Amino acid sequence: MEKKRVAIQGIKASFHEEAALKFFGVDIETTECNSFKETCEVLKNKKADFVVMAIENSIAGSLLPNYTLLRDYQFCIIGEVYLHIQLNLLALPGVRFDQIKKVESHPIAIRQCDDFFNEYPHLNVVESTDTAACAKKIRDGQLTDTAAIANKLAAQLYGLEIMERRIETNKKNYTRFLILSDNKDLAIENANKASLSFQVSDEVGSLSKVLTVFAEHEVNLSKIQSMPVLGKRNQYNFYVDIEWDNHKNYEEAIRKVLRHTVNFTILGEYLKNDTV
Repeated sequence: MEKKRVAIQGIKASFHEEAALKFFGVDIETTECNSFKETCEVLKNKKADFVVMAIENSIAGSLLPNYTLLRDYQFCIIGEVYLHIQLNLLALPGVRFDQIKKVESHPIAIRQCDDFFNEYPHLNVVESTDTAACAKKIRDGQLTDTAAIANKLAAQLYGLEIMERRIETNKKNYTRFLILSDNKDLAIENANKASLSFQVSDEVGSLSKVLTVFAEHEVNLSKIQSMPVLGKRNQYNFYVDIEWDNHKNYEEAIRKVLRHTVNFTILGEYLKNDTV
């Protein structure tokens, strides 16, 4: 059986690969991409079977550009995975903390370690595109004056030592990732969660009518995100995540919501997975 090909933003041992391994298991082939848009292009061109895409972080919030990619590419969401973000300070084996002059990582990871950097203000903090890439750079260049903020997987893969463990300020930090496929016929059994996209008319109570329909059918609204419609004043795309216990209630709610919306799209129906 051929391995599943999974496109990720970043390189091996990045948090995206960690999320892919958590969702699919270890028997996968990872396709490294420089950007989220590149992951979508790889999937569109059949060079991967799935994309793992971060969509929100409990500290940094929603990744708004990725909602635009969901709308533009119209891939199907077939799953989700939550990853507990644990950040470590990594360096070459044998390097002492007092030798470190510079720390490199992704800007979001850096922001999540504010307390640590306040404690050591002499460290020069440098932003980069990927946590794992910073670890690889230290290994490849044998940099004895530089440390990286990354996960334990990066330390193992690139032969670095964990100099300081769990330096993130908030120990309950997680990121939610979506699993995307271009196979619209891939049905998920016993789906109990869906992601929707729609617009409502610019009239008083339009959105309220939609939310009331969900409430009346005991469909839980777990997230709502709005983004302006490009070039149209006072018009918004709404991205909504809903959950249900009774599938018939969900189907009836969708039928009624269609009366109050335009450009309505089901981005995916899948299994709720909030295990961190």
